[in-house]
Order: sequence, then structure tokens, then C-alpha cells
Amino acid sequence: MPFVRWLLCLLLSGGILLPVAAAGELALGMSTALSGPTAELGIAMRDGVRLGLERLNRGGGVNGREVRLLVLDDGYEPARTAPNMRRLIEEERVLAVIGNVGTPTAIASLPLIRERRVLFFAPFTGAGVLRQQPPERYVINYRASYADEIEAMVAALVEEAGLAPTEIAFFTQRDGYGDAGYIGGLNALRRHGLEDERQVLHVRYPRNTLAVENALADLLLAEQLPRAIIMVGAYAPCAKFIVLAREAGLESLFLSVSFVGGNFLAQALGEEVGGVIVTQVVPHPEDTRLPLVADFRRDIANWSPETAPSFVALEGYVAARLLSLALTRISGEMSREKLIQALEGLGEFDMGLGRPLRLGPDRHQASNEVWPTLLRGGELIPFNWAEISPLVPPLPAGGPRATAGRGHAGP
Repeated sequence: MPFVRWLLCLLLSGGILLPVAAAGELALGMSTALSGPTAELGIAMRDGVRLGLERLNRGGGVNGREVRLLVLDDGYEPARTAPNMRRLIEEERVLAVIGNVGTPTAIASLPLIRERRVLFFAPFTGAGVLRQQPPERYVINYRASYADEIEAMVAALVEEAGLAPTEIAFFTQRDGYGDAGYIGGLNALRRHGLEDERQVLHVRYPRNTLAVENALADLLLAEQLPRAIIMVGAYAPCAKFIVLAREAGLESLFLSVSFVGGNFLAQALGEEVGGVIVTQVVPHPEDTRLPLVADFRRDIANWSPETAPSFVALEGYVAARLLSLALTRISGEMSREKLIQALEGLGEFDMGLGRPLRLGPDRHQASNEVWPTLLRGGELIPFNWAEISPLVPPLPAGGPRATAGRGHAGP
């Protein structure tokens, strides 16, 4: 690489080397966490998107033009995301932004997305702010929303396990991500009989920290200890919260939305802590009976053996394959508007995920599917909601506070 181009790469990336699209190539942009406490999520998403684009390029690209991904690090901090987005959109003139990680960073991205009319595609977040109705033209999602994930949890806890809505608590990150999950959770609880939201215990921790002790203290001091706790956070603080809660004798069932990065949560907890449910927005990455998952594992083996086949990487891969499908349907000169029209024109289609996807002018979220998994023996295994009852601690004979203090290692 010539020195001038190498230097430009280094400056644009804030110290992280990234490729610059050459003449004749199409450029996509990504601002994500490559450093900081959520770096594993950003790296996995980046690797999955790159893998999907590698398949596209090895198949001839888009009318002979290769597609390159330009990646900038924002450390999961909104203050760093906005300048990254401006650089990608205005200086690099990317065709679209794909796979950004996080709700607060997405909120920071939206003003420029709207101003410059650039597609914000398949961000790694299920926040409602990106799911307006009617749809916002320049935001198109692949994944199910946090509301979809938490609705599935609440329905299982109430209908299968027999919990009252007031026996379910929330542990969330103190920002737009945590708020999105909590609001979605309250709406789900109302649909299942909650009359007074003040009866729902809600504890929080600050973003990009492990400061969960105050949240745990608030929970343990509550008049009624919850039988289930829905977590809307990052994997490291969630893991610490679970470990400390178990050490304090809390037997509650823990459930987490997909943003936690289930594989990373499992690694952080190890083999000793089990009985944690994590909802996913892609199938299990070992389910090679599904054609797209089989492609994912085959492409890793052939082109990127250093990529870990995680749920997050699979989501990035799905996003890239979905965008590739639309790109290859565009005829004539490429443009940002044509790409949006191509995605909206896909209608209902099958990508080999075992479920149909659908996009259109009135639908900017391709999937509503939620796949539950259970952490057991340090591994995430597919899970059926009908089997949730044995995981929930029974109502204590000694009153609502008797669920603490007996110790619990998980199944």
C-alpha cells in the first residue's frame, strides 16, 4: 500500500488501520466498538459483515465491482460516533452504513443519516427509536426488536411458568439501550395483566462500566425479591451482576436480550453458573441444517478461520448477505436511493434461515423471529419456552424475601 494511502487510512480510523475503497469499488461504512468493554461485540459484527461481503466479492461483486467495508472505532461512545459518521458519509462517501453497534450510538447517528439521506442498515440494536411506524425511509433493520425479544420472555414467564407480572424485575444499562428494553418490557407486562408499573422493580448501572453493586443492593433491599430478572445490558456487567447475585443467595432466573452477546456472556460466566436464558435474533450458529448457517460455517473455514462462529458474527453475516441480495438486483448506475428501493422491493423472501423474511415500503424490519437459548455448562444450547418452569424458583414458604440466602449455583 503506498505510504500516502496508508497514512490516510490511519488518520481516518483514529489509529486503527482500515481499507480505503479504490476507484471502481463500492464502499460501505461502519462505526462500531473496536475498543472498550464492548469491543468483542463490535469486532464480531465487523467480522461477520466482512465475511458476507467476501462471499459477494468472490462471486463477482456487484456488476464486477468489489464492495469494501470501511470501519471506524467509536468505543461504544456516542460522542465518538457522530464524527465517525460524518467522516464516512461526507469524506468517504459510502453507499450505506451497515452493522453499527448500539442504541446510544445509533441515536447519535440519526441526525446525519437524515440530513444526508444515507441508508442506516442492520444496526446491532433492537431499539424502538429505529423502528418508527410508518418506517423511517433511511433506516432498515434485519433483526427482531428488543420489544419482540422481551415480549417472548414475558409471555413464557407468565403463561408457561405462571409468574405474576410483579414477580419480574429489570436490570438495565442507564442509557437509550436500557431505556428501550425497559419500556418494551413494561408494555409487554401491561399486555399480560400489569396494572401499576410502580410495582415493577427496576435497577440500573452506568454504560461502559462494571459498577453494578448499587443496582444489586437496590434489588436485595426490595420489599419483594423477583423470581425472574430481565437484563438489558452488556455482557461484562451482566456477568458480574449474575455472579454477585448468586453469591448473595438470590435464586432468580436471569434472562437477557441478544445485545449481551451470548457467547461472550457464557465465556465470562464459565461453566459454574448456568440457568441463564439469552434470546437470539439469529439461529444457533451450529445449526448447519439451515442453508445460510451452513454457508457461514463453510465461509469461515475457507476464508476466515480466525473468525469465531458466534451469534453476533452470524448476525453480521446475515446483514451482509441481505444487503448483497439487494445490491445484485440494482441495474444501471448505483445510488443510495436505488439501494433503498431494491431492499424495499424484496418483499417476502427466503435466505435459508428456516423462517421467511420480508421487507417493503411499509416494513423496514426483515425479521421478528426470536430464538431462545439456555446457558448450561458454559455453552449456549437451543431452548424451548415450554421448558422454562423448572428454571424459575418456587414461591418461598417463608414469604417473599425467603428466596435470598440459600445459595444457588444454577443447573
